[in-house]
Amino acid sequence: MRLRYLLILAGIVRAFPAFALPLPDCAGSVQIAGAHVERVEKNGDLILSDGRVALLAGIRLPGADRPADPMASEALAGLRDLALKAPLMMTSTPPRQDRYDRIHVQAFSDIWLQTELLRRGLARVDIAPDRQECFPDFYEAETEARNAKRGLWALPDFAVRQAIAVSAPDGSFQIVQGRVVNVGGHDGRVILDFSADYRKDFSATIAPEDRKAFRDSDLVLEDLTGHEVRLRGMVVILNGRPEIALSNPHQIELLQ
Repeated sequence: MRLRYLLILAGIVRAFPAFALPLPDCAGSVQIAGAHVERVEKNGDLILSDGRVALLAGIRLPGADRPADPMASEALAGLRDLALKAPLMMTSTPPRQDRYDRIHVQAFSDIWLQTELLRRGLARVDIAPDRQECFPDFYEAETEARNAKRGLWALPDFAVRQAIAVSAPDGSFQIVQGRVVNVGGHDGRVILDFSADYRKDFSATIAPEDRKAFRDSDLVLEDLTGHEVRLRGMVVILNGRPEIALSNPHQIELLQ
């Protein structure tokens, strides 16, 4: 009887390797225990041994939208090293899959892959419109790397842009910091202005269909006037003026 018990226990240990437990509450429920990653694609997708595709939620690797980005190959090598060396515990929160049927996961071995990549300066926090899990942990890890100038944070290409003088390629992911001088609206959109010359300088906008997410949060947009904020998203050049569309309140960090 004792031998049978030990054999069963050994089987459980093999099936569930030593992960970084306890898992953070924000990470959601376990979707795949002992996930084997067969390969990591150039865009960071994790191809599992059963054919499923997993995506690390909450972070963006250099090269995700611009393959020629500096650090792209180094970041991908770092992800491959972490993802391929041991089976992973994968958790997820709704919605669990995107339109490409990729499972959005938090991934753990003896470390948390997302926060490890952020602390090494091999990724930046990227908050998707329909997700909010673990963003305080991610921002903390990113701030640690930025303050230490690790990885991508040592390069001017990834520097935090100042709102009063944003210079960034159209369609690039950027982090922008500045003091909000006005919160207004136009055609149902909310507009955060960082300069008196709103026709020329950088602004952030929130579309009518995205306003509910902000109303349901603790962030009161009208109270941002006069405050220093850091926000992130894709920069779009409209009529010569840079703009970021916000769809998730967690894209905004209130600094002071």
